[in-house]
Order: sequence, then structure tokens, then C-alpha cells
Amino acid sequence: MKVREVMTTSVECAAPNTTVVELATMMKNNDIGSIPICEAQKVIGIITDRDIVLKAVADGKNIEKRTAKEVMNSKVITVTADQDVHEAASLMSKYQIRRLPVVEQGKLIGIVALGDLAIEKIHVNEAGDALSEISQGAHH
Repeated sequence: MKVREVMTTSVECAAPNTTVVELATMMKNNDIGSIPICEAQKVIGIITDRDIVLKAVADGKNIEKRTAKEVMNSKVITVTADQDVHEAASLMSKYQIRRLPVVEQGKLIGIVALGDLAIEKIHVNEAGDALSEISQGAHH
């Protein structure tokens, strides 16, 4: 099964100059935990709710002025819509991440989350294994 069959196509994307407060509001309003950061539809980073807490709130600086570019992770692991879901699960496990932006010719077209693999009951064991490895990695 291909990533395109399980990915979410309605993806929020934010500009690098979006403030941390605006990002948190987008996450809250859309009930999501991460937002790709894009320039001209090209993914240049990703920011998670955890990034906001650890890189912006916990350091005590004025979060009103902090931007996505300051807080985002610029080492983004992506997949294409035509990649197999096994590959997506393997990447999530290897890099200890729960979400992968889906790109086509460098442009954002969707996002696939660990939950997408489990909810679709496609590779429950693989998704479970990836979650287990991700969770264990977080405790080290």
C-alpha cells in the first residue's frame, strides 16, 4: 500500500516568520501536533508542540516575538506519495518521529502520521513497533 492511500491531504503549513503563538493557535484550532514550515510550498522545516514548549516556552524568552524559523527543526524527513507505507513506518522508527510530510517534486502535498498506519489497520504491528521504539527513545 502506498503513502497516498493513508495520508492526510488537508495540511496546515506556516511561513518561517509565523510566530510561536500563532503556531500554537493553529495547532489548537486544528487539533494537530505539528506544522510543516514552508517557503513557496517547499518544506524547509517542521515544528511540533513539543518544540514550542522546549525551545520557546521553557527558555523563558518572550514567546510573542519568537518565530517558526527560530524554533523549527530544519532536518525534515519526508516521503513521497508513491512510497510504500512500510518505508514510512521504517523512517518513523529510525528517526524517532511520528509524522512525515509528504512531498511531490519538493512541494508539500500531505502528511502521514503514525496513527494513520495504525488506524487503517494496514501495518498495525509495524506501527506499534515504530511507536514502541519512538517512545523508548524519548525516555533515554
